[in-house]
Amino acid sequence: MFNIGVFDSGLGGLTVVNAMLKHLKGIQIYYIADTLNAPYGEKTKEQITDFSIAITEYFIKNHNIDALVVACNTATSAAITELREKYPNLIIVGTEPGLKPAISHSKTKKVGILATPATLNGEKYKDLVDKLSDQYSVEVFEQACDGLVQQIEKGETDTPKTISMLDHWLAPMREANVDTIVLGCTHYPLVSKAIKQVMGYPVELVQTADAISKRLLSLLQEIGHVNSGENHLHIASTADINPSMVEHILGDNIGIDKITI
Repeated sequence: MFNIGVFDSGLGGLTVVNAMLKHLKGIQIYYIADTLNAPYGEKTKEQITDFSIAITEYFIKNHNIDALVVACNTATSAAITELREKYPNLIIVGTEPGLKPAISHSKTKKVGILATPATLNGEKYKDLVDKLSDQYSVEVFEQACDGLVQQIEKGETDTPKTISMLDHWLAPMREANVDTIVLGCTHYPLVSKAIKQVMGYPVELVQTADAISKRLLSLLQEIGHVNSGENHLHIASTADINPSMVEHILGDNIGIDKITI
């Protein structure tokens, strides 16, 4: 049985874990929510890289992981290059905004992207936008969502405050007739219903949890994984986490360990 380490700054990465549990079989998943250092989206690249390396070291030392899933767009943007250089023998799968599938889905060729400031300011994201803008005739509407992760972590996915925040951010996209929105943070699928409500007309929301899971499955099969059997999930956090939201995401009441990294 292969051991998979998955981490995010909080609950968001569990949306990726949920997809992994559907696509992969016979694996052991160790999930860390680094709530002590959350939100990553407001930290420096150097801080995020340090957090990511410390968590990876913890996974290797305590769980002897075969693969690492960086279930966080911000951490992927900031640290994935350093992680791959430091751990060349470890399968490492990151999380990047699904801008290319969003462009292919869009009929208006007006695509919105909701993300953290760190993701939007990251070199990997900027390079991706430049490359796709050269290839396709598309207008991209970017919006940094300061504070949205914290609202979701508190379980406030559809409260008046969250709806008001989304309404402010989404107004330019509504006015421009954006028909496809990239959810550029693994937390954001948890406010999908609120986003659609605020947009007020049918809109395609693009997330990458399924694509990440399929990519991981392919890489594991290359090293001998047989996709059958029971999965085992272990969840830990570095500080407080909302257990009701964990249950909401996974549909099950799973125990959460408190750890120090």
